[in-house]
Amino acid sequence: MKFKIFSLSLFALSVVAFSSCKKDYTCTCSTSVGSVSNTTTHDLPNQHYSDAKSACDRFESDANSGGIGTTNCHL
Repeated sequence: MKFKIFSLSLFALSVVAFSSCKKDYTCTCSTSVGSVSNTTTHDLPNQHYSDAKSACDRFESDANSGGIGTTNCHL
């Protein structure tokens, strides 16, 4: 019984440890204005995936708010 509790505790700890990992991400944005395109990258160091995704989405939203061209960003 003690081994079973120990195993479950170890498993739960492993899930928490791996789910809270922070990594370095790069957001790549491609902007097209007519027939001209440009690609930029934004480094997002030491981020959780959800935070990096939100930041990348904001880069896209901010770039498209000017109304000139179309920008698509992805991690």
